[in-house]
This record gives sequence, C-alpha cells and structure tokens, in this order.
Amino acid sequence: MEADHRVNDWLQRHQVLLYLLAILVGAAAGWFVPGSGSLANPAVTPLLALLLYATFLGIPLRHLGRALRDWSFLGTVLALDFVLVPVVVLGLVHLFGIEGPLLTGALLVLLAPCVDYVIVFTGLAGGAAEKLLAAAPVLMLLQIPVLPLLLWLFLGPEAAASLHWGTFAWALLTLILVPLALAAATQWVTAQRTTARRATAPARLPCAWEGFVAAAMVPLMVLVLATVVASQIAGVGARVSELAPLVPLYAAFALVMTAVGWGVGRLALGPARERRAVLFTGVTRNSLVVLPLALALPGGSGLAPLAVVTQTLVELPVMVALVWAVPRLVPLRGAQRPGDGAEKLQVSSET
Repeated sequence: MEADHRVNDWLQRHQVLLYLLAILVGAAAGWFVPGSGSLANPAVTPLLALLLYATFLGIPLRHLGRALRDWSFLGTVLALDFVLVPVVVLGLVHLFGIEGPLLTGALLVLLAPCVDYVIVFTGLAGGAAEKLLAAAPVLMLLQIPVLPLLLWLFLGPEAAASLHWGTFAWALLTLILVPLALAAATQWVTAQRTTARRATAPARLPCAWEGFVAAAMVPLMVLVLATVVASQIAGVGARVSELAPLVPLYAAFALVMTAVGWGVGRLALGPARERRAVLFTGVTRNSLVVLPLALALPGGSGLAPLAVVTQTLVELPVMVALVWAVPRLVPLRGAQRPGDGAEKLQVSSET
C-alpha cells in the first residue's frame, strides 16, 4: 500500500513531464513505425471515453444540478465561447491570410468549444471541472445550430449545408452520456455500500475500484495523448508545407484566448476554480468531435480534415503547458504555492 502511494505521488509530481514525453513518443511512433497510425486511430474514442469515465468518477455527480444552476458561470462560458471566440477567430484568420480548404477546416475546429478532454485538463489544473461537466451538454447542443450559422456568415451557405450533424449526436452519446452514466452508477453503488457499512470483501470492492481509477488518471492521460498524436502525425507530416501556415494561427489563438479567458474570468467571476475553468474552455477546441464533420466535407483536397488534426497537435502541448501555467495565472486564495491545484485531479464538492 505504501509503495502504491509513493508511485502515485511520483506520477502526480511529474505528470506534466510525462504528458510531454507521451506526445513525443506518440509522434515518433506515428512517424517512424509503419502502420502505427492506422492501428492507433480506432483506439482514440474508447480511450478518451475511458479517460472521461475516470474524470467523471472523481467528480461528486450529485452536485451537478447545483453546478448547472450557476447562471453566472454558465452565462460567462456561453458568452466567451459563442460571442468572443468568433470575433477572435475572424480577426486571426484575416490576419494570417488563411484561405480555401485550410480556412474551412480552421473555422470548423476553432469555432467549436471542447466538451471532452477540456474537463480532464481543467481538473488537473485545479479548476471547476464539475461545472464544465454540467455545461458540456449545453455547449454540445448549442454547437449544432451555432456552428452552421457562423460558417454561413464566414464562408457562405454551401459550407454550412455540407455538414453532417449525426456525428455530434454520436459523440455526445459515446464521450459524455455513457461515461457519465457509468460513473454515476459506480458512485451510487459505492454510496450504498458505505451507508450500509458492510465490511465484506465484495462490499469494499466499489471503493477499491474508485481508488484504482483515480490512481490511473495520469497513466490514462499519457496513453490518450500518445495515441491521439500517433494516429494523426503521419497525415499532417505528409503535407506539412501546405499546413504550416496554420501553426502560427493556432498558437496565436491559444495565446489570445488564454489572455481573454483570464480577463473574462477576472471580470465576471470570483472563485479562482471557476476562473480557471473559463480560461480552459476558451482555449480548448472540439477537434476530436468535429474531425468526422471535416472528413465528410465535399472536395478532394483532404486539407480541411488535416487542418483540424493540425489544431489537435498544436493544442495538446498547449494544454499540458496550461496545466502548469494556469494555477500560477489564477492562484487559489491561501494556496501554499502556485500550482498546487495542478498536482493532481481533485475536484471538490464546493461550488
């Protein structure tokens, strides 16, 4: 038991370094090992669903209703993602002169707020992950009418009409609802066993399972990062010269939205955990969900989906960096040192 505790402490202390190594290993495997990308690609969705199950299991789900009724937080998130982000994106794509299929792919991914691993990274940085979880279905459902409207405004009616929205429903089911239901069932069984105070080995099993899943958070994130990068790096590398103009665009978006999210949170919200969550939702985009939309777009260049994938590859190192940086940008009152919230995923029941 003590050895397990030491291992977990080591993983938590070195998690940012481990995530960066996972990205590098995934990139090397996807680039140098033939066929690794095609093998890794089908594993992305189930691994991400498993990671989200582990994340949801660490959140007191009985408080989700209260989190959803926090109109100040929800209104701030919606204004940031559906009002300020489009303004920033429109300015940046014109500034960097992005056109054609690259513009379509860039708009598709940058205008869609993330609803999956943003919750994980927010929790790792000590943010209000339970409130982002409560807001996730709202963000997902609003993207369905808002995204085609924005594409119609930016690109014209043909681009909006070419999107296939069944993928959003499927992503909502597989990445949010199923892991959420399984986590809720696990918490309910654990609560029933705890209330009954049964000391038998089968009764202790749910609690032991929750402890095991919590300890597996860092290894799971390492596996997800390596798998996502390995599955996509070869396709991007094969056309890197065409995709290169997107890298400064995506980096600039992350930098600008970090500043905007910090400012909006400071103006509109009080608690530091909520401000951290707002910053993350402004920066993180819905690349894994909109990728099937990009793949279904008409046209034979294939650049639009690769533009989405490029955003993922730029965003993942940014997310790892923000796990370290956000607790320092938005310190908790009375924290012993900046970054304490990033040491491990511990989402309290306080709102």
